[in-house]
Parts: sequence; C-alpha cells; structure tokens
Amino acid sequence: MISFGTTARCAYRLSNGNQEVNETGDNNKMKKVDKIFLIIVGLLVAAGLLIFLSAAMGLLVRESGASFGSVALKQIFFGLLPGLLLLWGASKIPLIYLRRYALYIFIFSLVITALVFIPGIGVAYKGAHRWILIFGQSFQPSELLKIGFVIYFAAWLSGFRVRAAEFKYGLLPLVILLTIIGVLILNQPDTDTFLVFFATGFVMYLAGGGKWRQAILLFFAAVLLVAVLAFSNNYVMKRFQTFFNPNADPTGASYQIHQSLIAIGSGGLTGRGFGQSIRKFSYLPEPMGDSIFAVVGEEFGFVGGALLVLLFTAFAWRGLWIANRAPDTFTSLMVVGIVVMIVSQSFINMAAMLNIIPLSGTALLFISKGGTTLLFALAEVGMILGVSRHIRK
Repeated sequence: MISFGTTARCAYRLSNGNQEVNETGDNNKMKKVDKIFLIIVGLLVAAGLLIFLSAAMGLLVRESGASFGSVALKQIFFGLLPGLLLLWGASKIPLIYLRRYALYIFIFSLVITALVFIPGIGVAYKGAHRWILIFGQSFQPSELLKIGFVIYFAAWLSGFRVRAAEFKYGLLPLVILLTIIGVLILNQPDTDTFLVFFATGFVMYLAGGGKWRQAILLFFAAVLLVAVLAFSNNYVMKRFQTFFNPNADPTGASYQIHQSLIAIGSGGLTGRGFGQSIRKFSYLPEPMGDSIFAVVGEEFGFVGGALLVLLFTAFAWRGLWIANRAPDTFTSLMVVGIVVMIVSQSFINMAAMLNIIPLSGTALLFISKGGTTLLFALAEVGMILGVSRHIRK
C-alpha cells in the first residue's frame, strides 16, 4: 500500500540537500521576481478589468445602474485588490514550507470543498452546489482545491522522482487523487473543473518522469469516463449535441453558443469598439461570466481575441521558462501545474465560445466575473513569482 502521509517527509528527505533548503527558504529578499512574467500578468489583469467593466455595462439594461456599480466594486474590492495582496504574500512564502506541509494543505482544501454539500453552509445556484457562504460572501472552494492538488502532487512526484515511472509511485497516486477529487467535483456537478484537474495532473505526471504508455492509458480512461457521463447525464449529452449542431435549438439548448457565435462573428476583424457590444445587453447569457470572450470578440474583433490568446500563450511560455530553471524538482513541478491549470481553464473557455469544443462553464481567468477565481489565480501567480526569485540563470 502507498502511504500518502509520508509525502511531505519523502519530498523533504529527497531534496538536493541543505543548500537547496536554504536557497528556497531564506533568501527571498535577496532576489527579485521575474519582470517579464510580472509584465505579462499585469497586462492580463489590466485587460481583464477593462473587458469586465465593459461586459458589466450590460447590467444597465438588464437590471439597474446600481447593479452595475455593485458588481464592478465587488470585482475590484473582493477580487482584484485582495488578489494583488495575496500575490505579494504568496511570492514571499518560503518554498520549503509549501513542500513540508503539502499533505496538510491538500487535506484542508478537500475538507473546505466538501462543505458545499453541508446545508446552511453550501450555496446552490441553478442546481449546482459549488459555493459556500463566508461572512455574507460566496466562495468557490474548488479554487483552493486546485492549489492544494498542485502542491501535493508536486511534493509526491518530487519525493519519488526516481521512481515516478513505476505504476505504484506515479500513475496510481494520480488516479487515486483524481478519484478523490472527482467524487467532490463531479457531484457538485462541475465536469469542466474536473477536466482542468485531469489536464493538470496529466501534464505534471509526464513532467515528473511518468511513462507515455501509462499516460495514454489514463487519457483513454478519461475519454471513457466522459462518454459514460454523457450517456448517464442529460445535461452533458445536450452539450455534445449542441457542439455538433449549434443551430439545432437556437432558442433552447443551443441558445448560448448560438448567440456567442453571432457576437464574435459580428465583431469582424477589429470589432465594434470598446463598450459597443450589442449582444451583452439582452442576448448573451452570462456576459460577465462564461460568455465574456464573446464580448471580447464583438468589441475587439479577431485582432483583440488573438491578442488575448497571445497573452495567455506568453503566460504559458514564461511560466514554463521559470519552471525549467527552478531550483529543485518540487518547485519546477509546482510551477508546471499552476501554469497548465490556469492556461488550460482559460483556453477551454475561449474554445467553447468558438464552438471548438463542447460548451463549458469555466471562467476565463483574470477576466470573468468571480472574486474567488481572480483571488486564487493571482495567489497562484504569486507562487510562480516566488519561485522566479530562485531561478538558475
């Protein structure tokens, strides 16, 4: 049997000696964060705020001017500003502590995520149990679980990095982790978030020394799981039907993707201009949430959408550049996991709005409405910046 409780100790024991511990734990003030990565993140955050404020203008017609103001202030004061504070704080955390307490961080995130099913604590919206209420504010604990998973799996793989290619120490632990997470996430239900977990774990496993043959088997197992979900869950099946024929039910199941494609198509090459989207006022469902990329396409056209894709691509490139130069295996895998998690979720959102993949309910990170997603995305960025203080030149 595998004892997951030994992970943190194994990771610590198998590190590259005391020099590595000191390097990642005590010298934060002596080195600066990676400026290029920080600039890329700054551009994403600035663009995201402008796009969000434009999308929120739809509330002026849908509801009232007061709603627009409250939503905008909530995004700034409960998402952006505390997120920037978390970014700064996370960049200062001694990295050895993250590895040492990886198991406890993961367990804590699991417990918090399970609270969504507790009556009086969990909050349901449109049949989904994905939020808990804290001091009158909704909080999506799966965002915390993402961080816990990445830190823990990075600690596990780094602790057994010479044996990660073995089924017992590589693929099996990943399957167990994804099963535990799947029980919590798929019962919310939140299939899209589970796919983000899967993509992250899949890439981390390969980066940590896993075998391609085993990874391919895991991939086909995931495809089989999606097929089972599609045939057993009418909601998932409708997504696939909408994907293959977006015009089949333009006033029903296909309404969102139909309106999204109209909005993006009407933007043409350069778009209607900032704030000039028509579809956000009374046509697009969730113009500040799932459909916000459609607003980007309508207002900024192909050029604006392509620039946003390039920004996320630059985020991935520089993040992986930092991972490749990280001081040890743990921090390298942690950065890989965070980068894949952020970029995969964002690309899933954009691809869904273009009908490249079935419709998704995931947020476009740094841009969509949701204080929790923005808060934790910036905290994750802070962790990458913390690693960048110690990169090998």
